[in-house]
Amino acid sequence: MSLAAIHSRALVGIHAPSVVVEVLLSNGLPGISIIGLPEAAVREAKDRVRGALISSGYKMPQRKITINLAPADLPKSGARLDLPIAIGILVASGQIPAASVAPFELAGELALDGAVRPVKGVLPIAIEAREAGRGLILPASNCEEATHLRGLKILPVERLSDVVAFLMDPHPLPVTEAVVVDPKERARSCAVDLSQIRGQQMARRALEIAAAGGHNLLMMGPPGSGKTLLASAMPGILPMMSEEEALEAAAIHSVESTEFDPLIWRSRPFRTPHHTASAVSLVGGGSQPRPGEVSLAHGGVLFLDELPEFDRSVLEVLREPLESGRITISRAAAQAEFPAQIQLVAAMNPCPCGYHGDVSGKCHCTPDQIQRYRSKISGPLLDRIDLHIEVARVDAATMTSTLKEQESSAVVQQRVEQCRTGQLQRQGVPNDQLHGELLEQHCHLQEAEQQFLVQAIDALRLSGRAYHRILRLARTIADLAGEESLTVGHLAEALALRKMDREE
Repeated sequence: MSLAAIHSRALVGIHAPSVVVEVLLSNGLPGISIIGLPEAAVREAKDRVRGALISSGYKMPQRKITINLAPADLPKSGARLDLPIAIGILVASGQIPAASVAPFELAGELALDGAVRPVKGVLPIAIEAREAGRGLILPASNCEEATHLRGLKILPVERLSDVVAFLMDPHPLPVTEAVVVDPKERARSCAVDLSQIRGQQMARRALEIAAAGGHNLLMMGPPGSGKTLLASAMPGILPMMSEEEALEAAAIHSVESTEFDPLIWRSRPFRTPHHTASAVSLVGGGSQPRPGEVSLAHGGVLFLDELPEFDRSVLEVLREPLESGRITISRAAAQAEFPAQIQLVAAMNPCPCGYHGDVSGKCHCTPDQIQRYRSKISGPLLDRIDLHIEVARVDAATMTSTLKEQESSAVVQQRVEQCRTGQLQRQGVPNDQLHGELLEQHCHLQEAEQQFLVQAIDALRLSGRAYHRILRLARTIADLAGEESLTVGHLAEALALRKMDREE
């Protein structure tokens, strides 16, 4: 009887819990059995592993092979356990020394000819392997993703024979460093530059405030007024992600896809789902929970164009992540939690035809039609949006005139980064995440300001959530102005940037 144990990882959300692949060779009819809650792709590994071993010229033991995936109560999915199973069989049969495998974790799918194919979730696996103090043997096409972790030792392999050759003659692995493109240049190259947008001074101001404090933004205006163009400029003015934020955002994308684009490293995501998207595609789901658009936009912007055209039940699922910054997906067999700290930017028309209040006079919608159209956005959801502004159509004279020199996205981004840095130094979080004692401490109002805000809340019949969001918004306005205390002017501008609060 021969026994081998190989270290690998499973995937639960964006976490990669340890899995020990135990391989036992014993007397009995030749065959392979896999136990430990394997799903279909894992159960099929025995045929892929057998084909890869034979094609690569290694002996397939003619004994009973029992493979236990420990812990037994953790579901295992995907083909990432193919490579550790194959190496476990070779170790148990004495074709590879056991000591050479102990310092490493392995993950990879095997082709029948012995090639090692890429797998999903490499970045969470790499993070956990580094914390465990082990090196990582990975498919070569996955390695660029893992190299963004400092201090991790990686062995990229193309074939099963490459792994065996290394383990038979082990040598220290170099610590690889990733080549990173300047994220600022990348973000600006993918976004509309503010200097190219004509007019819309109020909307530009709202964009800057939203970016500086991480606030949610709703733009309402007729078709062709530039709402989508303005939203597309947001990535170019957002501050760059920290390394910790970038790793968390990249881990979500790693779970969703085997492809990794190093050019977007540390650039904030900008996701634009269509209004026909389902609730599952927006927040995630499936029998094995997978991230949705809300999580894929983590650390960046989720842009919802034509907001009232989304199904109301779909929009309501946004309430939890907008409030908590996380989304929990529960299924009978598994539960997963994904981060979803997003900045929502949404756009909508003022009425079904889109021209209510427009100077063209094209609108013939009745008040009831307008009310039904706007009521598709619930009060609780609207409460979670800090800024709702009106974007008017740019007049012909402004549109056809020579483009005047305006502030570029790079100039605005400098102010935004300076503002965000000050917030993090002062309170540890952006202004949109101020809660409880932090909110009381950093948004304290003097008597005159308190009285002004109380009168406004009573007049507009605002909720407690809206009150807190007005305070956070005023805090950001004050930060951009370089002022320590909140004034009536800051509060007045914050109220002016919440147009829907004044709608009857």
